[in-house]
Amino acid sequence: MEYKRLGLTDLKISRLGFGGCPIGGHGWGSVRDENSIAAIRKAVKLGINFFDTADIYGLGHSEEILSKGLGKDRKKVVIATKVGVRWDNKEKISHNDLSPKHITQAVENSLRRLRIDCIPLYQIHYPDPKTPISETMEILKKLQKQGKIKHIGCSNFSSKLINEAQKYGRIESLQASYNVLDWALEKSLIPTCRKWEMSVIVYGPLAHGLLTGKYNLNTKFGKDDRRSRKEYKNFRGKRFKANLVIVDKLKEIALKYNKTSVQIAIRWILDNDLITNAILGVKTPEEIEENAGVLGWKLTLKDRDILIKTVTNTYKEYNIK
Repeated sequence: MEYKRLGLTDLKISRLGFGGCPIGGHGWGSVRDENSIAAIRKAVKLGINFFDTADIYGLGHSEEILSKGLGKDRKKVVIATKVGVRWDNKEKISHNDLSPKHITQAVENSLRRLRIDCIPLYQIHYPDPKTPISETMEILKKLQKQGKIKHIGCSNFSSKLINEAQKYGRIESLQASYNVLDWALEKSLIPTCRKWEMSVIVYGPLAHGLLTGKYNLNTKFGKDDRRSRKEYKNFRGKRFKANLVIVDKLKEIALKYNKTSVQIAIRWILDNDLITNAILGVKTPEEIEENAGVLGWKLTLKDRDILIKTVTNTYKEYNIK
């Protein structure tokens, strides 16, 4: 396993992270708890020590299953959970809420579900325009002093918001989207994180499964699968067609290395030394084993460039911005 330091902390985290969204059991098709638990245990055996979840995933179910799967190891690994998305049972909709009141309640619930005394990395899930970032950081620093959280991270922040938040307390990491199809964070977010010596943790390395190569134009996603929603543009219309062309190139390169398209897509990310960790959403032990096949080798610069040019030229051909 490859490891990198988390921000300016004394923690070293595996470059492959276990993503806890699918094990929440909602939005990713069929998920069985016994498979999730087996996948967690397999991850630990393979040297993965970074487990990322959120209180909103399955409305707490992901945190509970993660704790069950880790067992006694839950105090030996780096558990990163998130706060700031509140579910409204009455309206059946979620709201961004980083108010001190909500965070105070949420951290206690996460600690209980995870069955730990202190959360190693407590991350702000999404910005909340209604709450000044100074107030959010103040309550998070209070929780640090109380020993309920160790380090603070953020997710889906702009460079401007990172700079503002760092005025009020130390943030060790940023989570943002990054994959073969989307490298926008390289322009502004990575330079900002370098300035503050923050870790860059990326989610969506397989573009919600698109880069696995399992899908084609005839693929239909059920109502219980988030990829059926309109906002998942990579799976719709001409963008989907263009993406499938790119996936074909991914498969072609994979053959050269005797690897899968999944492994090529992940290795493409890890070969960027400015990326600390890539979070992979996992549902089964088999998926974890495939992910571990990215270790111990690298893509050539030529093949990295081929992938970048393929994306650029294909999107240009399909008039996709």
